[in-house]
Amino acid sequence: MLGSSRAIQHKVLKLLNCVDLFAGAGGFSLAARLAGLDVRLAVENSHYAVQTYRDNLCMDSSKPLVLEGDIAQMDADKIYMSVFGNDEVCDLLLGGPPCQGFSTHRLKDAGVTDTRNDLIHVYFDFVRRFSPTAFLMENVPGMLWPRHSETLARFYREGHAAGYQVFSPLIVDARDYGVPQRRKRVFILGLREGVSSAHFKWPPAQTHGNERACEANPLLQRWISCSFAFAAAPIDDPNDIHMRHSQELVEAFRKTPLNGGSRSESGRILKCHKAHDGHRDVYGRIDSAIPAPTMTTACVNPSKGRFVHPTAPHGITVRQAARIQTFPDSFVFRGGLMAAGQQVGNAVPIELGRKIISQIVPILNNERERKFFKTRRDQNNVMPHGEPLENLNYRVADRKSDLSIRHSERATI
Repeated sequence: MLGSSRAIQHKVLKLLNCVDLFAGAGGFSLAARLAGLDVRLAVENSHYAVQTYRDNLCMDSSKPLVLEGDIAQMDADKIYMSVFGNDEVCDLLLGGPPCQGFSTHRLKDAGVTDTRNDLIHVYFDFVRRFSPTAFLMENVPGMLWPRHSETLARFYREGHAAGYQVFSPLIVDARDYGVPQRRKRVFILGLREGVSSAHFKWPPAQTHGNERACEANPLLQRWISCSFAFAAAPIDDPNDIHMRHSQELVEAFRKTPLNGGSRSESGRILKCHKAHDGHRDVYGRIDSAIPAPTMTTACVNPSKGRFVHPTAPHGITVRQAARIQTFPDSFVFRGGLMAAGQQVGNAVPIELGRKIISQIVPILNNERERKFFKTRRDQNNVMPHGEPLENLNYRVADRKSDLSIRHSERATI
């Protein structure tokens, strides 16, 4: 009986799956795989990102269906039927809708009417059709700004209307979860109504902290520096590339103090910098002794932030940015320097995604197991000719005893 129960549990757990909307190059999908889920579907609009996704995540027998194109023009019902069989369900639906409309770099009311913001609600066309046990959306903190309050409120209204308990927005700093980067992101979790969240802890406990946090909590590890990202790249790595700079700029970088030096210390002052002292990180060096700054979609361009190599006179490479995002060196980005940099900056850091998703996996397992045993009970409660056993003189006490035995079997697994 014990062996039979283990076989049943193995079958249940093996069915765990997820789909990834707005999948980009596949950061969230890779994180899901590392958390033990089978990715069945990915949807992405960027051609180069799709190429990267297919080259890295579709090279084995478990390859997902990858759809390239505008998700707003896709039929969620047809896609569902092409991905899942009649007896299958979707466990987790992931998605990070394009976040540039919510960017904190935008001024005043810029981005309020950005059509990319409304793609959040396209997300719910898929939530309603796929009816996942849980959905997890990732975006930038700017989506919580007052000017986007109506967009966010509509997201919650649609979530509740679709039959989900939607948790409050969770703002996390990637540094607190073992990523060598200062990167704040918002995660919104939804659980389908009826799914038990007993003993579920959300958000997941942070694993890393600064010196003060570690003194207060001995279980925490210190934030990870980004120094490892600047080790030599693999031989013939196509992503070991950086921007080519003018000789004037190269000389300015040479004069910039190592590991954290700023443009103001290089002696190079542009006219556009004389009128104000904002954007102080522009043309600044990364300090390899601490977590790196946020890898944006322009992370390989020193004119867009503190993206100069800690010691060399040039911007960081795609591989260095990818390492900071905790991608493995085996993950190769396609499309050339700028396209690859954009894919890296858009991605969910792998280690952060893995830890966030891993926190949800027990709920998915429990719901899978609950449904499986419920189906077995329902099948056992029907006569061969379809007549419900309840029509017979079947004593309630016997049924309770039967359920008790089943729970006992599960407890011994």
